[in-house]
Amino acid sequence: MGALKHLTVPVPVPVLVVHGLWDTPQRIAPLAGGLRARGLETVHAMELSPSGGQAPIRELAKQVAREIDALGARTGSPVGDVVAFSMGALTTRVCLQLEGAALVTKVRRFVSISGPHGGALNAFGLPAKLFPGVADMRPGSALLADLARDEAPLAGVEVHCVYTPFDLMVTPAKSAVLAGARSVTSFPVAMHRFMVSDARVLDHVAGLLRAP
Repeated sequence: MGALKHLTVPVPVPVLVVHGLWDTPQRIAPLAGGLRARGLETVHAMELSPSGGQAPIRELAKQVAREIDALGARTGSPVGDVVAFSMGALTTRVCLQLEGAALVTKVRRFVSISGPHGGALNAFGLPAKLFPGVADMRPGSALLADLARDEAPLAGVEVHCVYTPFDLMVTPAKSAVLAGARSVTSFPVAMHRFMVSDARVLDHVAGLLRAP
């Protein structure tokens, strides 16, 4: 009998889940748990701090960058996927576009759920001096202008956008659509918050992550 060849079992692609404004990993648990229940083996929900808009989005983006590095180190996977909700989706986009080209090579897929990529009119409801992170989400903000100026760093990442046309937090709802996304899918979910627990959304996101 000839010598057996060494077979390398691929490491499952880990998934980083990033929550939104006023959220915690516990509040985003329906999303992380829903992905695990649908066969995703390694799902980690990180915590943005502070999560109430008191820090600029760029500062939060550095936290996402560190978590992407840490997840890869823990799992041994050279790449990971990121699923991000609301403010977390914009924070992840900032991370990928503005935190350095090397970071993009570590992310395979980025699924944005109801992210305010075009801004949210509700962000004008809080004072910018106290809530700079919320001010970053205003349509026409300096941060959004910087992102729109050069989207090239996202070219190496497979981006998917999911949103609800009934969103009253990210307004207008189509602000959640990111130019150049591989796919854009709308689900008739009644509220912004329900996007992280709706079975149709979870089925769709899990399908995107499982695709070869």
